[in-house]
Amino acid sequence: MKKTLRLFGLSLALACATAPAAEKPNIVHIVADDLGWKDVGFNGCADIKTPNLDALAAGGAKFTQFYVQPMCTPTRAALMTGRYPFRYGLQTIVIPGPADYGLDTSEWLLPQSLREAGYKTAIIGKWHLGHADTKYWPKQRGFDYQYGAMIGELDYYTHSDAGVLDWFRNNKPVKEEGYTTQLLGRDAVRYINEQDPAKPFYLYLAFNAPHTPYQAPQDYVDRYSHLEDPTRRIYAGMISCLDDEIGRLVAALDKQGLRDKTLIIFHSDNGGTKNAMFAGQMADLSKTKIPCDNGPFRDGKGALFEGGCRVAACANWPGRIKPQTVDGILHAVDIFPTLAALAGASTEKCKPLDGVNVWSTIAEGSPSPRSEVIYNVEPFRGGVRQGDWKLIWRSLIPTSVDLYNLADDPFEKNNLAKAHPERVAAMQDRLNALGKESAKPLALIYVGKVGLAHGKPNMASEDGKKSDPHTGDGPSITDEGVGDPDIP
Repeated sequence: MKKTLRLFGLSLALACATAPAAEKPNIVHIVADDLGWKDVGFNGCADIKTPNLDALAAGGAKFTQFYVQPMCTPTRAALMTGRYPFRYGLQTIVIPGPADYGLDTSEWLLPQSLREAGYKTAIIGKWHLGHADTKYWPKQRGFDYQYGAMIGELDYYTHSDAGVLDWFRNNKPVKEEGYTTQLLGRDAVRYINEQDPAKPFYLYLAFNAPHTPYQAPQDYVDRYSHLEDPTRRIYAGMISCLDDEIGRLVAALDKQGLRDKTLIIFHSDNGGTKNAMFAGQMADLSKTKIPCDNGPFRDGKGALFEGGCRVAACANWPGRIKPQTVDGILHAVDIFPTLAALAGASTEKCKPLDGVNVWSTIAEGSPSPRSEVIYNVEPFRGGVRQGDWKLIWRSLIPTSVDLYNLADDPFEKNNLAKAHPERVAAMQDRLNALGKESAKPLALIYVGKVGLAHGKPNMASEDGKKSDPHTGDGPSITDEGVGDPDIP
């Protein structure tokens, strides 16, 4: 009997030693830009058709509480680092075109971890984590292949901003014709077709659609000729084009026999724009009806309300992700540790992560290990969610405090701050503690340097005319209250 047990144990050990390790998945991480929560069919959109995204959501996990930062650069930094952007100074607005700063090069990024684990890594699309020095560029930060834009906003046809070309392949400028969404989609398909099935890859496909300027091929606009608002027609065409390119990508994976080996994650980088102040700088949209729809959620891009940070999102991996609606709380910082765990990649070179592994929540709908979300920590405002309770604190004079129970009031209509002073104080203490850990916002340092630099005085002429058409009475970048008439 003992001999039999020993032989059984030896056989089991040999079987375990020779069994193949769990196959590393290919990863396609798709990020849309300024997409409204309700501008996809799987969240109830009726006037814009997104059949390819809807199919991914229906066959996988549709997330109801997927959180990001309220603006582009901070979210993209959170994805790449697994850390909140207030840790390294990217918490405030985006990196402006004229700015010289970028994501701290001491941060260890997701593509670096995946590449060390044997992955081929590629970014096709928008970077927006530093452009003025090549040390910030994606090829220097762990990506084997790069194609697309370095900054945040560009013309869809000239691929430039203010006459400066922003279109590169592997650090070399590219001059070519075409609509950016289609060019990115075409390159992604080419990339998929070139992959060796025996070697895993990570593709970060970061579209700039449907960010401003609102531009779309005429045939896509014509699909929505029945829509009354002209800007909504163009915006709808932009999203349909985005959806078509995602469909072509999925078809390429199928054709190459890679679909069952590939995890696809999709989400927006922030909520849809509701305030022209955050719509971009390439066109004056102050008199334009902003076309984004965040459904029942309050406000949009730039705001700490749910409409700015809770985004349309889904994940699909045939046979590995259970088709269902997932209500657990997820945040952009969770992407890094989750993908690293799936890929067998180490995070030892990372600074302390804020993200946690949420794979069981994504794949099975298990309760999320995350109970807290930090919406942001800035010198002038902060937001935190603990369980179902959410606090928004604007610390600039006049100060204001909002407290909501998101389980009862996900649309943030009933401010309960006066009824729960002890809870408010405790959550403010949490934000204060994080504030002491925060790096100074690089955007405010940059604006301060530019604004206070000695330059040519803006002197009025004798006839009383101003020398500069800028009136100086617009909102500042810290004026988060714009668009919130209920804020005192």
